[in-house]
Amino acid sequence: MQEHDCSPLSDYIEYPEAEMLERSQSFYNDIKRRHSIRSFSDRPVSKEIIENCLKAAGTAPSGANHQPWHFVAVSSAEIKKQIREQAEHHERGFYEGRAGEEWLNALKDLGTDANKPYLEHAPWLIAIFSQKKGGITNTDNEEDKKTNYYVHESVGIATGILITALHNAGLTTLTHTPKPMSFLNKVCQRGDNERAYMLLIAGYPAADATIPAHAQVKKPLTDIATFL
Repeated sequence: MQEHDCSPLSDYIEYPEAEMLERSQSFYNDIKRRHSIRSFSDRPVSKEIIENCLKAAGTAPSGANHQPWHFVAVSSAEIKKQIREQAEHHERGFYEGRAGEEWLNALKDLGTDANKPYLEHAPWLIAIFSQKKGGITNTDNEEDKKTNYYVHESVGIATGILITALHNAGLTTLTHTPKPMSFLNKVCQRGDNERAYMLLIAGYPAADATIPAHAQVKKPLTDIATFL
């Protein structure tokens, strides 16, 4: 094996098997309470909570450890309004035919439409960007930026950890992917090296928040896993 700089694994904690089973069951019991909602309270959430969740997302594994992601956390009412206006503009085209009949039929049971009031109402929007180049060290010189690898997979893992961290903190979320999402680069002042990956809405649920029955149907273990 090629020599490289490393340090001992010193923060790993091994649990007795009975405790491992209990912890795995406890985590499942907690994470299955995670739901996507579309009705948020405007109750404020402190910046420190969002910072901690973003730091958790930043621990995600990534290709060559290049960490090809950038998160823009938006609480500004003015910027949230811009995002809503742009997103609804594109969503109207989507729901008026660009999506195609099959896709629109698949969304009917969720009750979605082009209106996205939560983009202004929720206390935080987190725009997630993937980076084509960058490497582990940030640099303003484009010529010095290194190619990033497994970008889509890496950003997807980080996003999953972020959603889990926000849930663990006691917040609710919604993933939103307006098509196209390129407007987010301009609104969030991100360069050509980055591509908008997802918009994550985060905050407390409104008192009248609901969960569509369709969204509560989860495939059983036998449908999502095979043991060989």
